[in-house]
Amino acid sequence: MRLTKTLLVVTGLILSTTGLPGLAQAKVTVLGWPGGSEETALRAVAEAYNAEPGRAEADKVELIFFNRDGFFDKLQADMAAGSDAFDINLVATYSIGRYAPYMDTIDLGADAQKTFGDSVLKTMQFEGRQYGVPTDLSLHFMYYRKDLIDALLQDEAAKAKYAEIAQKYLGKSLAPKDPDSWTWDDWAATALYFSKQVNPASPTRYGTVLQMKNLLFNMMVFQSLPRSYGGDWMDKDGKITVDSAAYRTGLELYKKLYDAGASPKDSLSYEYAETNAAFGAGQAATALQWNAAAGDLTSAEKSPAVAEVTGMVAPPAGPDGRADHIHGLGLGLNKAAKNKEGATRFLKWLATENAALAYAKAGGSPALAPEVVAKVAAERPDLVKLGDFAGKYGYVMTGATSAKALSVYELQAKEFTGYWSGQQSLDEALKKTETGMAELLKK
Repeated sequence: MRLTKTLLVVTGLILSTTGLPGLAQAKVTVLGWPGGSEETALRAVAEAYNAEPGRAEADKVELIFFNRDGFFDKLQADMAAGSDAFDINLVATYSIGRYAPYMDTIDLGADAQKTFGDSVLKTMQFEGRQYGVPTDLSLHFMYYRKDLIDALLQDEAAKAKYAEIAQKYLGKSLAPKDPDSWTWDDWAATALYFSKQVNPASPTRYGTVLQMKNLLFNMMVFQSLPRSYGGDWMDKDGKITVDSAAYRTGLELYKKLYDAGASPKDSLSYEYAETNAAFGAGQAATALQWNAAAGDLTSAEKSPAVAEVTGMVAPPAGPDGRADHIHGLGLGLNKAAKNKEGATRFLKWLATENAALAYAKAGGSPALAPEVVAKVAAERPDLVKLGDFAGKYGYVMTGATSAKALSVYELQAKEFTGYWSGQQSLDEALKKTETGMAELLKK
């Protein structure tokens, strides 16, 4: 998002008037998310769609991609300018409200509910209306070292040390548990026990790897902790509610772990890549990380140190149970589209079981209904957990699909990182966050 607003608008106008190579022959133009598994999977299903017998030329699709850098700002500039360079555009849960004025709603048909289920379809809804097909879902797994946990559970002396550490740092004597039964305190005690600064006998240097960089996506990783304590962005009347016991508990727990040395000291500059690198190198016992990391962390080629011993469960539980932030990437209909009929047919096709399975087999991460994901379980076991966790624990914060949602995450990242780094008090961080959110989310 480093492009200037002027450049974004100019680029958008050039795209809409001059097109891209080969675009003149396209019947349905689809703007996708560039790079990674999302682009690979979209290319595969577009090719399959175009190759179906009897596919009319007017229904065939051609793909275009912007650069990831500044993607969302550029897309908004193009759509606000009425660009018709694409019939179908990328949409994300946290940006739907931003683009809704420039998009048409869409009826995906009965197949969509059978393919994805209600909770996943809602990631593409704004104010109760459907704006897209959910192609990829993101949530978080708690990754952990199975070998280390198994050894801890079988060692009486280690259990005693664990209880001693829990009492000292958390004020309660805890016993180690299976990770699928963890509360946040259990996770914290485990992270402390497996940190050399706390326990010199630890086989790993760190107990966890916290993503604490001033980055909006890190707030999505963090917020499942306060959510499981009942936290939300606002109540039903629109009052901002982040200055709460739930958020205080979550923020304080992160800082306690960081200050104790349970996470690397440079965690204040960590995001997805750094967390993957540290856990993948065998330096940490646990990591709350995006589901997209599963393939790399269980790959003998990419992560030989941990591939065979990496386990994955849903995030730990709080008093309100488990909570797992979900957001989706999807595709929706540009209000200025030249070929709305063809575009609508493609979007409805994407919502069918066959299309979703093809997308999954090509490397995408759709959250599928249990009876659908069972058909690719052997090839994509991570998708079984993805759909299961999304259905059981998935949530979207109140206000997190609004036009200012990204700005809210950016505000939280700035203020919360300021607290974790010691630049301001917890009271100051929450007060600034609440005041800023009230301004951003006011009606």
